[in-house]
Amino acid sequence: MKKTSTFGRVLTYIQSSLGKLLATLVLALSIVAMTLYVPILIGNAIDLCVDGNVNLEAIVPILIESAILIALTALLQWIMGILNNNITYTIVRDIRRDAIRKLQRLPLSYIDSHPAGDIVNRVISDVDQFSDGLLMGFTQFFTGVMTILGTIIFMLWLDWRIALFVVALTPLSLFVAKFIAQHTHDFFLAQSKAKAAQTGFVNETVSEQKVSIAFSHGDKNLEKFDEINEDLAKCSLKATFYSSLTNPSTRVVNNLVYGGVALLGGFFCLGTNPTMTVGGLAVFLRYANQYTKPFNEISGVITELQNALACASRIFELLDAKEIEPDAPDAADPESIGGNVDFKNVYFSYTPDKKLIENFNFSAKHGQRIAIVGPTGCGKTTLINLLMRFYNPTSGEIRIDGISTRDLRRATLRKNFGMVLQDTWLREGTIRDNIVMGKPDATDEEVVAAAKAAHAHSFIKNLPNGYDTYIGEDGGALSAGQKQLLCITRIMLCLPPMLILDEATSSIDTRTEMRIQNAFATLMKGRTSFIVAHRLSTIREADVILVMRDGNIVEQGTHDELLQKGGFYAELWNAQFAN
Repeated sequence: MKKTSTFGRVLTYIQSSLGKLLATLVLALSIVAMTLYVPILIGNAIDLCVDGNVNLEAIVPILIESAILIALTALLQWIMGILNNNITYTIVRDIRRDAIRKLQRLPLSYIDSHPAGDIVNRVISDVDQFSDGLLMGFTQFFTGVMTILGTIIFMLWLDWRIALFVVALTPLSLFVAKFIAQHTHDFFLAQSKAKAAQTGFVNETVSEQKVSIAFSHGDKNLEKFDEINEDLAKCSLKATFYSSLTNPSTRVVNNLVYGGVALLGGFFCLGTNPTMTVGGLAVFLRYANQYTKPFNEISGVITELQNALACASRIFELLDAKEIEPDAPDAADPESIGGNVDFKNVYFSYTPDKKLIENFNFSAKHGQRIAIVGPTGCGKTTLINLLMRFYNPTSGEIRIDGISTRDLRRATLRKNFGMVLQDTWLREGTIRDNIVMGKPDATDEEVVAAAKAAHAHSFIKNLPNGYDTYIGEDGGALSAGQKQLLCITRIMLCLPPMLILDEATSSIDTRTEMRIQNAFATLMKGRTSFIVAHRLSTIREADVILVMRDGNIVEQGTHDELLQKGGFYAELWNAQFAN
Protein backbone atom coordinates (compact mmCIF):
# COMPACT_ATOMS: atom_id res chain seq x y z
CA MET A 1 0.00 0.00 0.00
CA LYS A 2 1.46 3.33 -1.06
CA LYS A 3 1.87 5.86 1.72
CA THR A 4 0.20 9.25 1.39
CA SER A 5 2.62 12.17 0.98
CA THR A 6 3.33 14.44 3.93
CA PHE A 7 1.40 17.28 2.32
CA GLY A 8 -1.51 14.95 1.66
CA ARG A 9 -1.55 13.89 5.32
CA VAL A 10 -1.62 17.55 6.38
CA LEU A 11 -4.64 18.11 4.12
CA THR A 12 -6.50 15.26 5.82
CA TYR A 13 -6.15 17.10 9.14
CA ILE A 14 -7.22 20.40 7.56
CA GLN A 15 -10.49 18.78 6.43
CA SER A 16 -11.71 18.70 10.03
CA SER A 17 -11.63 22.54 10.01
CA LEU A 18 -13.03 22.98 6.50
CA GLY A 19 -15.82 25.35 7.59
CA LYS A 20 -13.38 27.70 9.32
CA LEU A 21 -11.06 27.44 6.33
CA LEU A 22 -13.84 28.53 3.95
CA ALA A 23 -14.67 31.43 6.28
CA THR A 24 -10.99 32.40 6.19
CA LEU A 25 -11.06 32.36 2.38
CA VAL A 26 -14.11 34.62 2.31
CA LEU A 27 -12.45 37.05 4.72
CA ALA A 28 -9.25 36.98 2.69
CA LEU A 29 -11.18 37.82 -0.48
CA SER A 30 -12.92 40.71 1.28
CA ILE A 31 -9.63 42.04 2.66
CA VAL A 32 -7.94 41.84 -0.74
CA ALA A 33 -10.87 43.56 -2.46
CA MET A 34 -10.85 46.47 -0.01
CA THR A 35 -7.07 46.69 -0.04
CA LEU A 36 -7.08 46.96 -3.84
CA TYR A 37 -9.88 49.50 -3.92
CA VAL A 38 -8.23 51.94 -1.48
CA PRO A 39 -5.36 52.89 -3.91
CA ILE A 40 -7.95 53.88 -6.53
CA LEU A 41 -9.59 56.25 -4.04
CA ILE A 42 -6.20 57.72 -3.12
CA GLY A 43 -5.29 58.07 -6.83
CA ASN A 44 -8.52 59.98 -7.44
CA ALA A 45 -7.70 62.30 -4.53
CA ILE A 46 -4.21 62.92 -5.98
CA ASP A 47 -5.66 63.78 -9.40
CA LEU A 48 -7.90 66.38 -7.72
CA CYS A 49 -4.76 68.11 -6.38
CA VAL A 50 -2.50 67.97 -9.47
CA ASP A 51 -3.50 71.32 -10.98
CA GLY A 52 -2.85 73.16 -7.70
CA ASN A 53 -6.52 73.71 -6.85
CA VAL A 54 -7.48 71.47 -3.94
CA ASN A 55 -11.17 70.56 -4.02
CA LEU A 56 -11.80 69.79 -0.36
CA GLU A 57 -15.49 69.10 -0.91
CA ALA A 58 -14.56 66.28 -3.29
CA ILE A 59 -11.47 65.05 -1.41
CA VAL A 60 -12.96 64.78 2.13
CA PRO A 61 -15.59 62.12 1.23
CA ILE A 62 -12.87 60.13 -0.55
CA LEU A 63 -10.61 60.28 2.52
CA ILE A 64 -13.49 59.29 4.85
CA GLU A 65 -14.36 56.33 2.59
CA SER A 66 -10.69 55.31 2.54
CA ALA A 67 -10.47 55.50 6.35
CA ILE A 68 -13.61 53.37 6.75
CA LEU A 69 -12.24 50.75 4.35
CA ILE A 70 -8.85 50.71 6.12
CA ALA A 71 -10.51 50.27 9.55
CA LEU A 72 -12.79 47.53 8.21
CA THR A 73 -9.80 45.78 6.64
CA ALA A 74 -7.98 45.83 9.99
CA LEU A 75 -11.04 44.35 11.73
CA LEU A 76 -11.38 41.56 9.17
CA GLN A 77 -7.66 40.80 9.43
CA TRP A 78 -8.04 40.46 13.20
CA ILE A 79 -10.97 38.05 12.77
CA MET A 80 -9.05 36.10 10.13
CA GLY A 81 -6.08 35.86 12.50
CA ILE A 82 -8.34 34.35 15.18
CA LEU A 83 -9.67 31.79 12.68
CA ASN A 84 -6.16 30.97 11.49
CA ASN A 85 -4.97 30.39 15.05
CA ASN A 86 -8.02 28.26 15.76
CA ILE A 87 -7.44 26.13 12.63
CA THR A 88 -3.74 25.71 13.36
CA TYR A 89 -4.06 24.77 17.01
CA THR A 90 -7.00 22.47 16.31
CA ILE A 91 -4.81 20.59 13.83
CA VAL A 92 -1.92 20.52 16.33
CA ARG A 93 -4.27 19.22 19.03
CA ASP A 94 -5.53 16.48 16.71
CA ILE A 95 -2.01 15.44 15.67
CA ARG A 96 -0.79 15.24 19.28
CA ARG A 97 -3.91 13.32 20.29
CA ASP A 98 -3.37 10.85 17.44
CA ALA A 99 0.32 10.55 18.36
CA ILE A 100 -0.48 9.68 21.98
CA ARG A 101 -3.14 7.21 20.86
CA LYS A 102 -0.64 5.73 18.44
CA LEU A 103 1.84 5.19 21.24
CA GLN A 104 -0.76 3.08 23.05
CA ARG A 105 -1.04 0.83 19.98
CA LEU A 106 2.64 0.49 19.13
CA PRO A 107 4.42 -2.76 19.92
CA LEU A 108 6.97 -2.80 22.71
CA SER A 109 9.64 -3.49 20.08
CA TYR A 110 9.13 0.03 18.67
CA ILE A 111 9.52 1.64 22.11
CA ASP A 112 12.60 -0.48 22.81
CA SER A 113 14.24 0.44 19.49
CA HIS A 114 13.62 4.23 19.61
CA PRO A 115 15.12 6.57 22.22
CA ALA A 116 12.50 8.09 24.52
CA GLY A 117 13.88 11.58 23.82
CA ASP A 118 13.36 11.13 20.07
CA ILE A 119 9.72 10.14 20.55
CA VAL A 120 9.12 13.04 22.96
CA ASN A 121 10.76 15.44 20.51
CA ARG A 122 8.47 14.30 17.70
CA VAL A 123 5.32 14.77 19.75
CA ILE A 124 6.33 18.10 21.35
CA SER A 125 9.05 20.04 19.49
CA ASP A 126 8.35 18.83 15.94
CA VAL A 127 4.63 19.52 16.30
CA ASP A 128 5.42 23.03 17.59
CA GLN A 129 7.68 23.71 14.59
CA PHE A 130 5.01 22.33 12.29
CA SER A 131 2.33 24.57 13.85
CA ASP A 132 4.51 27.68 13.40
CA GLY A 133 4.94 26.96 9.69
CA LEU A 134 1.27 26.10 9.28
CA LEU A 135 0.17 29.30 11.00
CA MET A 136 2.38 31.42 8.72
CA GLY A 137 1.05 29.54 5.72
CA PHE A 138 -2.56 30.28 6.59
CA THR A 139 -2.06 33.94 7.41
CA GLN A 140 0.12 34.86 4.45
CA PHE A 141 -0.28 32.31 1.69
CA PHE A 142 -4.02 32.78 1.06
CA THR A 143 -4.00 36.57 1.15
CA GLY A 144 -0.77 36.63 -0.90
CA VAL A 145 -2.16 34.52 -3.76
CA MET A 146 -5.44 36.46 -3.83
CA THR A 147 -3.61 39.80 -3.74
CA ILE A 148 -1.49 38.73 -6.73
CA LEU A 149 -4.54 37.69 -8.73
CA GLY A 150 -6.46 40.83 -7.79
CA THR A 151 -3.63 43.24 -8.60
CA ILE A 152 -3.09 41.58 -12.00
CA ILE A 153 -6.73 42.25 -12.89
CA PHE A 154 -6.58 45.88 -11.73
CA MET A 155 -3.25 46.53 -13.47
CA LEU A 156 -4.57 45.09 -16.75
CA TRP A 157 -7.56 47.37 -16.38
CA LEU A 158 -5.38 50.44 -15.76
CA ASP A 159 -2.68 49.82 -18.42
CA TRP A 160 -2.15 46.41 -20.02
CA ARG A 161 1.33 47.29 -21.30
CA ILE A 162 2.85 47.97 -17.89
CA ALA A 163 0.85 45.05 -16.44
CA LEU A 164 2.45 42.62 -18.90
CA PHE A 165 5.90 44.01 -18.03
CA VAL A 166 5.25 43.38 -14.34
CA VAL A 167 3.81 39.90 -14.90
CA ALA A 168 6.74 38.92 -17.15
CA LEU A 169 9.43 39.76 -14.58
CA THR A 170 7.99 38.81 -11.19
CA PRO A 171 7.96 35.01 -11.72
CA LEU A 172 11.76 35.23 -11.47
CA SER A 173 11.36 35.64 -7.72
CA LEU A 174 9.38 32.40 -7.56
CA PHE A 175 12.08 30.53 -9.45
CA VAL A 176 14.67 31.86 -7.01
CA ALA A 177 12.52 30.87 -4.03
CA LYS A 178 11.86 27.40 -5.43
CA PHE A 179 15.56 26.80 -6.10
CA ILE A 180 16.51 27.76 -2.55
CA ALA A 181 13.61 25.84 -0.98
CA GLN A 182 14.62 22.62 -2.70
CA HIS A 183 18.04 22.80 -1.08
CA THR A 184 16.87 23.82 2.40
CA HIS A 185 14.52 20.89 3.09
CA ASP A 186 17.39 18.49 3.81
CA PHE A 187 18.99 21.02 6.15
CA PHE A 188 15.76 21.46 8.12
CA LEU A 189 15.33 17.68 8.33
CA ALA A 190 18.88 17.33 9.67
CA GLN A 191 18.15 20.14 12.14
CA SER A 192 15.03 18.33 13.40
CA LYS A 193 17.00 15.09 13.90
CA ALA A 194 19.73 16.97 15.74
CA LYS A 195 17.12 18.50 18.06
CA ALA A 196 15.76 15.01 18.74
CA ALA A 197 19.25 13.79 19.63
CA GLN A 198 19.73 16.73 21.99
CA THR A 199 16.34 16.15 23.65
CA GLY A 200 17.17 12.47 24.10
CA PHE A 201 20.54 13.23 25.66
CA VAL A 202 19.10 15.84 28.05
CA ASN A 203 16.34 13.40 29.05
CA GLU A 204 18.93 10.67 29.69
CA THR A 205 21.21 13.02 31.65
CA VAL A 206 18.43 14.31 33.91
CA SER A 207 16.91 10.88 34.60
CA GLU A 208 20.29 9.29 35.37
CA GLN A 209 21.88 12.26 37.15
CA LYS A 210 22.60 10.31 40.34
CA VAL A 211 24.60 7.69 38.45
CA SER A 212 26.43 10.41 36.53
CA ILE A 213 27.43 12.20 39.74
CA ALA A 214 28.40 8.94 41.45
CA PHE A 215 30.85 8.09 38.66
CA SER A 216 32.06 11.70 38.19
CA HIS A 217 30.82 11.58 34.63
CA GLY A 218 29.91 15.29 34.49
CA ASP A 219 32.83 16.31 32.28
CA LYS A 220 32.08 13.49 29.84
CA ASN A 221 28.44 14.56 29.73
CA LEU A 222 29.50 18.12 28.98
CA GLU A 223 31.77 16.92 26.17
CA LYS A 224 28.98 14.80 24.71
CA PHE A 225 26.47 17.65 25.01
CA ASP A 226 28.89 20.10 23.38
CA GLU A 227 29.31 17.66 20.50
CA ILE A 228 25.54 17.27 20.03
CA ASN A 229 24.98 21.00 20.53
CA GLU A 230 27.68 21.84 17.97
CA ASP A 231 26.07 19.48 15.48
CA LEU A 232 22.70 21.16 16.07
CA ALA A 233 24.29 24.60 15.69
CA LYS A 234 25.85 23.62 12.34
CA CYS A 235 22.58 22.18 11.02
CA SER A 236 20.60 25.20 12.25
CA LEU A 237 23.07 27.71 10.79
CA LYS A 238 23.00 26.00 7.39
CA ALA A 239 19.20 25.81 7.39
CA THR A 240 18.86 29.44 8.51
CA PHE A 241 21.53 30.75 6.14
CA TYR A 242 20.13 29.14 3.01
CA SER A 243 16.54 29.90 3.92
CA SER A 244 17.41 33.55 4.64
CA LEU A 245 18.70 33.94 1.09
CA THR A 246 15.14 33.72 -0.20
CA ASN A 247 13.81 37.08 0.95
CA PRO A 248 16.67 39.35 -0.19
CA SER A 249 16.95 37.50 -3.51
CA THR A 250 13.28 37.98 -4.30
CA ARG A 251 13.39 41.60 -3.11
CA VAL A 252 16.08 42.38 -5.70
CA VAL A 253 13.77 41.14 -8.47
CA ASN A 254 10.77 42.97 -7.00
CA ASN A 255 12.66 46.27 -6.67
CA LEU A 256 13.70 45.99 -10.33
CA VAL A 257 10.02 45.57 -11.20
CA TYR A 258 9.06 48.59 -9.12
CA GLY A 259 11.73 50.73 -10.78
CA GLY A 260 10.67 49.57 -14.24
CA VAL A 261 7.03 50.47 -13.53
CA ALA A 262 8.03 53.96 -12.33
CA LEU A 263 10.15 54.50 -15.44
CA LEU A 264 7.52 53.32 -17.94
CA GLY A 265 4.71 55.08 -16.10
CA GLY A 266 6.71 58.31 -16.09
CA PHE A 267 7.06 58.15 -19.89
CA PHE A 268 3.33 57.53 -20.25
CA CYS A 269 2.56 60.58 -18.07
CA LEU A 270 4.78 62.91 -20.17
CA GLY A 271 4.33 64.35 -23.60
CA THR A 272 1.58 66.27 -25.33
CA ASN A 273 -0.77 63.31 -25.29
CA PRO A 274 -0.18 61.45 -21.99
CA THR A 275 -1.91 58.07 -21.61
CA MET A 276 -1.69 58.02 -17.80
CA THR A 277 -2.36 60.59 -15.09
CA VAL A 278 -0.13 61.23 -12.10
CA GLY A 279 -2.82 59.74 -9.87
CA GLY A 280 -3.00 56.71 -12.17
CA LEU A 281 0.78 56.28 -11.91
CA ALA A 282 0.57 56.51 -8.13
CA VAL A 283 -2.14 53.84 -8.16
CA PHE A 284 -0.08 51.63 -10.50
CA LEU A 285 3.01 51.97 -8.32
CA ARG A 286 0.90 51.03 -5.34
CA TYR A 287 -0.42 47.98 -7.20
CA ALA A 288 3.08 47.03 -8.35
CA ASN A 289 4.21 47.14 -4.73
CA GLN A 290 1.18 45.13 -3.60
CA TYR A 291 1.78 42.64 -6.40
CA THR A 292 5.46 42.05 -5.58
CA LYS A 293 5.10 42.10 -1.80
CA PRO A 294 3.20 38.76 -1.63
CA PHE A 295 6.02 37.13 -3.63
CA ASN A 296 8.39 38.03 -0.78
CA GLU A 297 5.89 36.77 1.79
CA ILE A 298 5.15 33.58 -0.14
CA SER A 299 8.85 32.90 -0.59
CA GLY A 300 9.26 33.26 3.18
CA VAL A 301 6.25 30.99 3.68
CA ILE A 302 7.75 28.39 1.35
CA THR A 303 10.97 28.41 3.37
CA GLU A 304 9.07 28.09 6.64
CA LEU A 305 6.92 25.35 5.15
CA GLN A 306 10.07 23.40 4.30
CA ASN A 307 10.88 23.34 8.01
CA ALA A 308 7.26 22.53 8.87
CA LEU A 309 7.05 19.68 6.35
CA ALA A 310 10.40 18.27 7.52
CA CYS A 311 9.03 18.17 11.08
CA ALA A 312 5.68 16.84 9.84
CA SER A 313 7.42 13.98 8.01
CA ARG A 314 8.97 12.85 11.33
CA ILE A 315 5.59 13.09 13.05
CA PHE A 316 3.90 11.05 10.33
CA GLU A 317 6.70 8.48 10.49
CA LEU A 318 5.54 7.87 14.05
CA LEU A 319 1.86 7.85 13.06
CA ASP A 320 2.60 5.43 10.19
CA ALA A 321 4.63 2.99 12.31
CA LYS A 322 3.37 -0.56 12.27
CA GLU A 323 0.94 -1.15 15.10
CA ILE A 324 0.44 -4.18 17.30
CA GLU A 325 -1.31 -6.94 15.44
CA PRO A 326 -4.96 -6.53 16.52
CA ASP A 327 -6.83 -9.27 18.34
CA ALA A 328 -8.72 -11.61 16.06
CA PRO A 329 -12.48 -10.89 15.84
CA ASP A 330 -13.13 -14.32 17.35
CA ALA A 331 -10.38 -14.01 20.02
CA ALA A 332 -11.19 -15.98 23.15
CA ASP A 333 -12.38 -14.11 26.23
CA PRO A 334 -12.89 -16.75 28.93
CA GLU A 335 -14.58 -15.67 32.14
CA SER A 336 -11.98 -17.46 34.26
CA ILE A 337 -8.48 -18.86 33.73
CA GLY A 338 -7.07 -21.72 35.75
CA GLY A 339 -3.39 -21.07 35.15
CA ASN A 340 -2.06 -24.07 33.21
CA VAL A 341 0.75 -22.73 31.00
CA ASP A 342 2.48 -24.68 28.23
CA PHE A 343 5.46 -23.61 26.09
CA LYS A 344 5.46 -25.62 22.84
CA ASN A 345 8.61 -25.50 20.67
CA VAL A 346 9.05 -21.76 21.27
CA TYR A 347 11.70 -19.88 19.28
CA PHE A 348 12.35 -16.17 19.75
CA SER A 349 15.02 -13.56 19.07
CA TYR A 350 14.91 -9.77 19.22
CA THR A 351 17.01 -9.52 16.04
CA PRO A 352 17.24 -12.18 13.31
CA ASP A 353 21.04 -12.28 13.45
CA LYS A 354 21.22 -12.99 17.20
CA LYS A 355 19.50 -16.15 18.44
CA LEU A 356 18.14 -16.22 21.98
CA ILE A 357 15.43 -18.78 22.84
CA GLU A 358 15.42 -21.97 20.78
CA ASN A 359 12.98 -24.89 20.95
CA PHE A 360 11.81 -24.01 24.46
CA ASN A 361 9.37 -26.55 25.96
CA PHE A 362 7.88 -26.48 29.43
CA SER A 363 4.56 -27.03 31.20
CA ALA A 364 3.43 -25.27 34.38
CA LYS A 365 0.45 -26.71 36.19
CA HIS A 366 -2.23 -24.75 38.00
CA GLY A 367 -0.97 -23.51 41.37
CA GLN A 368 2.70 -24.31 40.79
CA ARG A 369 5.47 -21.91 41.76
CA ILE A 370 7.98 -21.77 38.91
CA ALA A 371 11.32 -20.12 39.65
CA ILE A 372 13.49 -19.02 36.75
CA VAL A 373 17.20 -18.57 37.42
CA GLY A 374 20.32 -18.18 35.34
CA PRO A 375 23.08 -15.74 34.42
CA THR A 376 22.37 -12.30 33.00
CA GLY A 377 21.20 -12.38 29.38
CA CYS A 378 20.06 -16.00 29.42
CA GLY A 379 16.45 -15.13 28.54
CA LYS A 380 14.65 -14.91 31.91
CA THR A 381 13.02 -11.53 31.29
CA THR A 382 12.36 -12.52 27.68
CA LEU A 383 10.19 -15.38 28.93
CA ILE A 384 8.18 -12.85 30.95
CA ASN A 385 7.79 -10.66 27.84
CA LEU A 386 6.49 -13.67 25.91
CA LEU A 387 4.11 -14.68 28.70
CA MET A 388 2.61 -11.17 28.82
CA ARG A 389 2.57 -11.09 24.99
CA PHE A 390 4.68 -7.96 24.90
CA TYR A 391 6.41 -9.92 22.14
CA ASN A 392 5.09 -12.87 20.13
CA PRO A 393 7.21 -16.02 19.63
CA THR A 394 8.99 -16.20 16.28
CA SER A 395 7.63 -19.73 16.02
CA GLY A 396 5.93 -22.19 18.33
CA GLU A 397 3.22 -21.16 20.77
CA ILE A 398 2.40 -20.54 24.39
CA ARG A 399 -0.87 -22.02 25.63
CA ILE A 400 -2.86 -21.03 28.71
CA ASP A 401 -5.50 -23.59 29.69
CA GLY A 402 -5.05 -25.06 26.23
CA ILE A 403 -5.68 -21.76 24.40
CA SER A 404 -2.83 -20.17 22.43
CA THR A 405 -1.98 -16.69 23.71
CA ARG A 406 -2.33 -15.48 20.10
CA ASP A 407 -5.99 -16.54 20.27
CA LEU A 408 -6.66 -14.76 23.56
CA ARG A 409 -7.64 -11.12 23.84
CA ARG A 410 -4.62 -9.20 25.11
CA ALA A 411 -6.69 -7.42 27.74
CA THR A 412 -7.97 -10.76 29.02
CA LEU A 413 -4.50 -12.28 29.09
CA ARG A 414 -2.91 -9.39 30.97
CA LYS A 415 -5.84 -9.00 33.36
CA ASN A 416 -5.15 -12.53 34.58
CA PHE A 417 -1.48 -11.82 35.29
CA GLY A 418 -0.25 -9.83 38.27
CA MET A 419 3.24 -8.49 37.66
CA VAL A 420 5.76 -6.88 40.00
CA LEU A 421 9.05 -5.88 38.40
CA GLN A 422 12.35 -4.76 39.80
CA ASP A 423 11.87 -1.41 38.03
CA THR A 424 8.89 0.25 39.69
CA TRP A 425 6.47 2.59 37.96
CA LEU A 426 4.18 5.05 39.71
CA ARG A 427 2.15 7.74 38.05
CA GLU A 428 1.43 11.27 39.21
CA GLY A 429 -1.51 11.19 41.61
CA THR A 430 -2.42 10.04 45.11
CA ILE A 431 -1.21 6.87 46.83
CA ARG A 432 -4.73 5.48 46.46
CA ASP A 433 -4.77 6.23 42.70
CA ASN A 434 -1.59 4.19 42.25
CA ILE A 435 -2.85 1.24 44.29
CA VAL A 436 -6.28 0.91 42.60
CA MET A 437 -4.84 1.07 39.08
CA GLY A 438 -5.71 -2.59 38.46
CA LYS A 439 -9.04 -2.44 40.33
CA PRO A 440 -10.57 1.06 40.07
CA ASP A 441 -13.76 0.08 41.94
CA ALA A 442 -11.94 -1.17 45.04
CA THR A 443 -13.34 -0.04 48.40
CA ASP A 444 -11.27 1.73 51.05
CA GLU A 445 -11.37 -1.40 53.19
CA GLU A 446 -9.94 -3.50 50.33
CA VAL A 447 -7.17 -0.97 49.70
CA VAL A 448 -6.15 -0.91 53.36
CA ALA A 449 -6.26 -4.72 53.59
CA ALA A 450 -4.01 -5.03 50.53
CA ALA A 451 -1.58 -2.46 51.94
CA LYS A 452 -1.41 -4.34 55.25
CA ALA A 453 -0.76 -7.62 53.43
CA ALA A 454 2.10 -5.93 51.53
CA HIS A 455 3.42 -4.31 54.75
CA ALA A 456 2.94 -0.87 53.17
CA HIS A 457 0.16 0.37 55.49
CA SER A 458 2.50 1.60 58.24
CA PHE A 459 4.57 3.92 56.03
CA ILE A 460 1.47 5.13 54.14
CA LYS A 461 -0.20 6.20 57.41
CA ASN A 462 2.90 8.20 58.31
CA LEU A 463 2.63 10.27 55.12
CA PRO A 464 1.09 13.77 55.48
CA ASN A 465 -2.32 12.79 54.06
CA GLY A 466 -2.14 9.03 54.31
CA TYR A 467 -3.68 7.30 51.31
CA ASP A 468 -4.62 10.71 49.85
CA THR A 469 -1.01 11.91 49.80
CA TYR A 470 -0.17 13.31 46.39
CA ILE A 471 3.04 12.00 44.79
CA GLY A 472 4.81 13.29 41.71
CA GLU A 473 6.08 11.50 38.65
CA ASP A 474 7.70 8.12 39.40
CA GLY A 475 6.88 8.30 43.10
CA GLY A 476 8.35 11.71 43.89
CA ALA A 477 10.26 11.64 47.20
CA LEU A 478 9.34 8.04 48.11
CA SER A 479 12.25 5.66 48.60
CA ALA A 480 12.89 2.81 46.19
CA GLY A 481 11.64 0.31 48.76
CA GLN A 482 8.43 2.27 49.39
CA LYS A 483 7.76 2.45 45.65
CA GLN A 484 8.19 -1.29 45.37
CA LEU A 485 5.84 -1.89 48.32
CA LEU A 486 3.15 0.14 46.53
CA CYS A 487 3.60 -1.96 43.38
CA ILE A 488 3.26 -5.12 45.50
CA THR A 489 0.11 -3.65 47.08
CA ARG A 490 -1.45 -3.37 43.62
CA ILE A 491 -1.06 -7.11 43.14
CA MET A 492 -2.36 -7.88 46.63
CA LEU A 493 -5.48 -5.87 45.73
CA CYS A 494 -6.15 -7.51 42.34
CA LEU A 495 -5.43 -11.16 43.30
CA PRO A 496 -5.09 -12.45 39.71
CA PRO A 497 -4.90 -16.21 38.97
CA MET A 498 -1.29 -15.97 37.74
CA LEU A 499 1.67 -14.03 39.14
CA ILE A 500 4.96 -12.78 37.71
CA LEU A 501 7.53 -11.65 40.27
CA ASP A 502 10.71 -10.32 38.69
CA GLU A 503 13.06 -9.48 41.58
CA ALA A 504 9.96 -8.13 43.33
CA THR A 505 11.72 -7.52 46.67
CA SER A 506 15.11 -6.33 45.44
CA SER A 507 14.79 -2.85 47.01
CA ILE A 508 13.35 -3.92 50.36
CA ASP A 509 15.18 -4.47 53.64
CA THR A 510 15.74 -8.04 54.81
CA ARG A 511 13.20 -8.02 57.65
CA THR A 512 10.42 -6.56 55.48
CA GLU A 513 11.40 -8.95 52.70
CA MET A 514 10.87 -11.94 54.99
CA ARG A 515 7.40 -10.66 55.88
CA ILE A 516 6.51 -10.04 52.24
CA GLN A 517 7.82 -13.47 51.26
CA ASN A 518 5.40 -14.93 53.81
CA ALA A 519 2.61 -12.78 52.33
CA PHE A 520 3.59 -13.92 48.84
CA ALA A 521 3.54 -17.55 50.01
CA THR A 522 -0.07 -17.07 51.09
CA LEU A 523 -0.89 -15.18 47.92
CA MET A 524 0.64 -17.82 45.63
CA LYS A 525 -1.43 -20.67 47.03
CA GLY A 526 -3.67 -21.85 44.22
CA ARG A 527 -2.05 -19.45 41.75
CA THR A 528 0.45 -20.22 39.02
CA SER A 529 3.50 -18.11 39.80
CA PHE A 530 6.62 -17.32 37.80
CA ILE A 531 9.43 -16.00 39.98
CA VAL A 532 12.58 -14.50 38.46
CA ALA A 533 15.29 -14.21 41.08
CA HIS A 534 19.02 -13.70 41.40
CA ARG A 535 19.03 -14.28 45.14
CA LEU A 536 18.58 -18.03 45.13
CA SER A 537 17.64 -18.11 48.82
CA THR A 538 14.25 -16.60 47.90
CA ILE A 539 13.20 -19.47 45.64
CA ARG A 540 14.11 -22.53 47.74
CA GLU A 541 10.42 -23.38 48.25
CA ALA A 542 9.55 -23.26 44.54
CA ASP A 543 7.83 -26.34 43.12
CA VAL A 544 9.99 -26.25 39.99
CA ILE A 545 13.21 -24.34 39.36
CA LEU A 546 14.11 -23.72 35.72
CA VAL A 547 17.81 -23.16 35.23
CA MET A 548 18.43 -21.28 32.00
CA ARG A 549 21.55 -20.69 29.96
CA ASP A 550 21.70 -19.14 26.47
CA GLY A 551 17.93 -19.27 26.01
CA ASN A 552 17.54 -22.95 26.89
CA ILE A 553 16.54 -24.90 29.98
CA VAL A 554 19.66 -26.78 31.04
CA GLU A 555 18.23 -28.10 34.32
CA GLN A 556 14.92 -28.28 36.11
CA GLY A 557 13.70 -29.67 39.41
CA THR A 558 13.33 -28.74 43.07
CA HIS A 559 16.04 -27.00 45.04
CA ASP A 560 17.22 -30.18 46.75
CA GLU A 561 17.14 -32.22 43.53
CA LEU A 562 19.25 -29.69 41.67
CA LEU A 563 21.81 -29.47 44.45
CA GLN A 564 22.15 -33.25 44.47
CA LYS A 565 22.80 -33.24 40.72
CA GLY A 566 25.80 -31.01 41.25
CA GLY A 567 25.22 -29.24 37.94
CA PHE A 568 24.98 -25.61 36.85
CA TYR A 569 22.43 -24.68 39.56
CA ALA A 570 24.73 -26.09 42.20
CA GLU A 571 27.53 -23.93 40.82
CA LEU A 572 25.30 -20.82 41.05
CA TRP A 573 24.24 -21.72 44.59
CA ASN A 574 27.77 -22.39 45.79
CA ALA A 575 28.98 -19.16 44.14
CA GLN A 576 26.43 -17.15 46.16
CA PHE A 577 27.05 -18.91 49.46
CA ALA A 578 30.74 -19.78 49.15
CA ASN A 579 31.50 -17.84 52.34
